[in-house]
Amino acid sequence: MNDTPFPDHDPIDAVITWVNGDSAAHRRKRHAYMAKSSVPLHENATNPHRWACNDEILFCLQSIGTHAEWIRTIWIVVDDETPDLSILPAALTAKVKFVFHRDIFDGFNDVFPTFNSLSIESMIWRIEGLSERFLYFNDDVFLTAPVQPTDVFKGTSPVLRGKWASLAALTHNFDAQKDPSLFNHFMQINAAEILGFGATQVFCAAHVAHPFKRSTMSELFEHYHDVFKSNISHRFRDLSQFLPQGLHNHACILENDAIISPMQDYRHIRSGQGQDRAPTEAWALLENVSEEKVKFLCINDLPKLEALIPGVRGWLGDVVGAA
Repeated sequence: MNDTPFPDHDPIDAVITWVNGDSAAHRRKRHAYMAKSSVPLHENATNPHRWACNDEILFCLQSIGTHAEWIRTIWIVVDDETPDLSILPAALTAKVKFVFHRDIFDGFNDVFPTFNSLSIESMIWRIEGLSERFLYFNDDVFLTAPVQPTDVFKGTSPVLRGKWASLAALTHNFDAQKDPSLFNHFMQINAAEILGFGATQVFCAAHVAHPFKRSTMSELFEHYHDVFKSNISHRFRDLSQFLPQGLHNHACILENDAIISPMQDYRHIRSGQGQDRAPTEAWALLENVSEEKVKFLCINDLPKLEALIPGVRGWLGDVVGAA
């Protein structure tokens, strides 16, 4: 573990992936490549929810501006279109830089365009000008309380959130392989097995902002070049792929260069969670989130949660510090 004190001159950036899957242009392009696929596509790979745009990125960005002002640059990785950020404060948008898929896939044009977050996440470390230490956000992840650099890095070592688990029971379960809700488990298994951990010893990352070391990803890319090339070759998600943050985390753990946090300071609200509750009871899903006990919140399906809790978008705006 590297416990070098946090140096003021060593910046930490944020990276967010975003796509407007509701645009006519993206739908046409996506459906055209789906039709060209030579293999059956997994349900997890084709669900339109995967590319849905519900303005979560505005809450995500505002949460960074409110709760992690020390972030230097916020890189938003996009396909062709960029989000409208005009509603956000100028001081926040001044930190934003857009980077296009074609830039991070430079030299690998045969796999472009891609509609696969696993492929994109495999290459975000190639952003020109990206800091050595960075946080990776899906746009449905929000900071809900002040976060300090030491919450995500101890020196140069990433602070990981999640838990160890045995996922071996899934490996030969055909029904589990078809289940979209278990798809991520297989990506975690694949990442762990690349580095020799096996399905019985998998560190399952929580749905938070993921701390990355750019140099670690570069070294993995060089050492496992063919594995990375295979990972990015899939335009749509495939069961053979690995989870890039999972590979990164296991590599850091293997090198004794990671801190596994015991803090339960995160909350993950899955799509459809709470639908069996009365609206008044559904608010319990958000218990303690606004009391600084929870610093990281992932809401997988904001429209579904909003249908259950009509005031949740306003509540989220308050939590992330929206004006």
